[in-house]
Amino acid sequence: MSDVESAGSGNNAGVSPTRRNVLRGVAGAAGVAMAGGLLAACGSDDDKKSSPSKSSGGTVGGTVTFGSNYSDAAPKAAFAALTQAAAASTKAQVKINTVDHNTFQQNITSYLQGTPDDLFTWFAGYRMQYFAAQGLAQPLDDVWEKIGGNFGDAAKKLSTGLDGHQYLVPLYNYPWVVFYNKSQFKAKGYSIPTTWDDYIALAKKMKGDGIVPIAFGDKDGWPALGTFDILNMRINGYDYHVKLMKHEIPWTDQGVHTVFQHWAEIMPYMQTGANGRIWQDAAKTLETKKAGMMFQGTNQVAAQYVSDKANLDDLDFFTFPAINPAYGQDYMDAPTDGFMLSKKAKNPDAAKAILEYIGTGQAESDFLKTDQWDVGLATGLQVPTYNAIQKKSVTEIAKCKAVAQFMDRDADPAMATAMISIIQKFIDDPSTGNIASLQKSAESQAKAIYS
Repeated sequence: MSDVESAGSGNNAGVSPTRRNVLRGVAGAAGVAMAGGLLAACGSDDDKKSSPSKSSGGTVGGTVTFGSNYSDAAPKAAFAALTQAAAASTKAQVKINTVDHNTFQQNITSYLQGTPDDLFTWFAGYRMQYFAAQGLAQPLDDVWEKIGGNFGDAAKKLSTGLDGHQYLVPLYNYPWVVFYNKSQFKAKGYSIPTTWDDYIALAKKMKGDGIVPIAFGDKDGWPALGTFDILNMRINGYDYHVKLMKHEIPWTDQGVHTVFQHWAEIMPYMQTGANGRIWQDAAKTLETKKAGMMFQGTNQVAAQYVSDKANLDDLDFFTFPAINPAYGQDYMDAPTDGFMLSKKAKNPDAAKAILEYIGTGQAESDFLKTDQWDVGLATGLQVPTYNAIQKKSVTEIAKCKAVAQFMDRDADPAMATAMISIIQKFIDDPSTGNIASLQKSAESQAKAIYS
């Protein structure tokens, strides 16, 4: 997911690293230097978008700086290997500036307006479109002329700005699903729930067995957005989700109220004290079998197992159970991550050559030899190294009639930030009266933001 930035306000600089940030990472290898200070500079810039420029292609020289939010040990190592290979292919040197994920998001606007790196890690869909529309990123149409054949229409659409130009080179996506340990389910005789009633019944059984039914940590704010998303899509459908994120449906709508009502129904089975717990600690309760299930992305839970050297072979998942038969299990969040070229890039030709390399099936295949939780987006990708989690991810994403990009990517950044606070207040008090009050607050803020 994830991915909330507070429109440059930087109000939460002290929050703990999240969204794929578990442990300190490893340094890069030859041709890749690791450095700090990614978000140190702030400044101002005009809002004019540049027209698509031509990349030089082929072999280029010089140094390309790369702003990265891959601060967890496992993705940091995979990213270092990817950029090392890109450096070897293009003969450019790559200098990676790594910042923990939350700080990266909270300061992204001021970072891009100040003295940004040439390239930076970011997210597909609305989040990409938002900064492209602000004139803070350069179009990559010329890069896509060379790599376009490697991706399907859906990937290209997710990489396209509101002006019709491409601004992102995608790398992977990953599903948000319900994780569990196979050995625990076998030992306890638990069955995979496919309906809401089955899910509640299983949670009750786990609680009776002295197990926390649903591991849950929301200190960083964004994890709970995923729970809202899946309940919303299960109850109201994908189109409703899209319209709500655009504020074409008011937050006071009965559909939103129904989402919160269902969430309140499972709150007694979710790990208490969630607002004071980071998701990594929640995942550890699943690893140690103190919890029976956890709803989050493979990019977090499976990566956490890898980082902790836990038994990844014991980890499995199922798609969130159906609630409204009209929508069944047709939709899920499956966020796409990739890379963008900053408006102020100092070495754009070399940076584009790096992106041209990254946008190949071979580059994705090499990356996925190190990455054991995401799935590649290049068409016809051959990845013999995929483990059971990755193979199942490909299958389950393909079953969906549509996939969302996560609330903090599909909505206006300011609205996503507002919803973090609102949902945390709901977690503290899921009463019906509070739900109505929080809906009114969300609608009031949405009117101000979207006007």
